[in-house]
Amino acid sequence: MLALGARARAASKVMAMATRGDKDRALRAIASKLEASIEPLRQANAKDLQAGKDNGLDAALLDRLELTETGIAAMAEGCRQVAALQDPIGEVNDLSYRPSGIQVGKMRVPLGVIGIIYESRPNVTVDAAILCLKSGNATILRGGSEAIHSNMAVAKCVSEALAESGLPADAVQVVETTDREAVGQLITMPDFVDVIVPRGGKGLIERISRDASVPVIKHLDGICHVYIDKDADYDKAMAIAVNSKTHRYGVCNAMETLLVHQAYAEKIMVPLCEQYRAKGVELRGCDRSIALLDGSGVSIAQAVETDWQTEYLAPILSIRVVDGFDQAVEHIASYSSDHTESIVTENVTTSRKFIQQVDSSSVIVNASTRFADGFEYGLGAEIGISTDKLHARGPVGLEGLTSQKYIVYGDGHIRQ
Repeated sequence: MLALGARARAASKVMAMATRGDKDRALRAIASKLEASIEPLRQANAKDLQAGKDNGLDAALLDRLELTETGIAAMAEGCRQVAALQDPIGEVNDLSYRPSGIQVGKMRVPLGVIGIIYESRPNVTVDAAILCLKSGNATILRGGSEAIHSNMAVAKCVSEALAESGLPADAVQVVETTDREAVGQLITMPDFVDVIVPRGGKGLIERISRDASVPVIKHLDGICHVYIDKDADYDKAMAIAVNSKTHRYGVCNAMETLLVHQAYAEKIMVPLCEQYRAKGVELRGCDRSIALLDGSGVSIAQAVETDWQTEYLAPILSIRVVDGFDQAVEHIASYSSDHTESIVTENVTTSRKFIQQVDSSSVIVNASTRFADGFEYGLGAEIGISTDKLHARGPVGLEGLTSQKYIVYGDGHIRQ
C-alpha cells in the first residue's frame, strides 16, 4: 500500500500540470474503451453477481452490483459529459487590488491524491476515476470484495485508455486485494493520501470516520423526507410522493419517510397508498395513518421508533400524519440524515420557510428527492453526496474535489 501510495503521489504531480486537452482526450478514450469492452465487462460482472447470490446478498445490494449494457453506456456517456465540462483547475476568482498596491486572488487547485472506498457499485470505479482525472487529481480506488471482478475489468479499460492518451497510468490505481487490512492502511497514509471519500453502508463510513488519520468527505445514510403541505397541488403531490419512493429503491436519495399535513391527509392518503400497494411497497405508519387507511383495503403496519431512523433501501415506506408545518420540520430535524428533503406546496411563504429552516445538503420545493444527484445538478457526475458541512456538501462533483490557494501579484512591493 505504501508503494501504491508513492506511485499515486508521483502521478498527482503530473496530473496537476496536465492541460484540459490532455485530460479530455483521456476521458474520451476511456468512454471508447468501455463501449468496446461490453462483453468482457458483463462476463466479469456475472461472476460477481453469482457470487453475491451464493453469499446471500439482498436485492438492494444486487441491484447496485449489476452492470447492465445500459449501465455501461451510461458510464461512457458520463465520461464524455465530464470531458465537456469546464476545467476548474487554474480558475482565478476575486482578483482585486489592495490599498498596498498588490493584487490578491484565489486559484483553484487539485486536492492531490484521493482515496475512494466503496461497496457494490462497479460504476463508481468510472465515476471516481473520471472526476479525479478532470479535477487534476490522482486516485486510489478500493472497491468491495463483492465487486472485485467487475472493478478490475473496469480498471483495465481505464488504465489502457490512460496509457494511450499519454497520462500516467498510476493516476488511477485499483487496490487488487480484498483484504480489509488494505482499507486500514489506505486511511492512515497522510504522506500519500490527501482525502478519503467513503461510499457504502453506514458501518463502513462510521469505521472510516473513526479510524482515519486523513480528512474524510462522507455521508452516513440517506433518510430522505417528502412533506405534503396543506397547500399542496394534488397531482404534484401524488407524482412526487410516488416517484421519490418507487423510481429506484436501492439509492440514497429515495424517500424513506412521507410526512402529510393532517388537513390534507384525508384527501390523499387512500389513493396515494393504493399506488404504493400496486407497486409492492410495504407501508408502516403512525396511529393517524392507520386510522385513515382503515377499511380501504390497503394494509399498513404500526411504525415503531426505529422506522423513522432507518434507511430502508427497499420497497418499505414510513408514513406520519403531522399537525402542520412546524411538526414536519421538527420531525425532519430529529430523524433526517441531512441528505435531501422535499416539500410539496403552492404556498410561496411556506416553501421559503422550509428552505430556511431545513438544514440538509439538498432542500427541494415541488420536485422529487430523486433529483439530488450529480448528473441532475449539472455536475456531469458525482463522487458521492456529502452530508458534512466541510469541505464539500451535497453532490460532490469537480469543484468538490479541488481546493483554493491565494495568489498575490506585486511589482517589487514591500510591506511598510
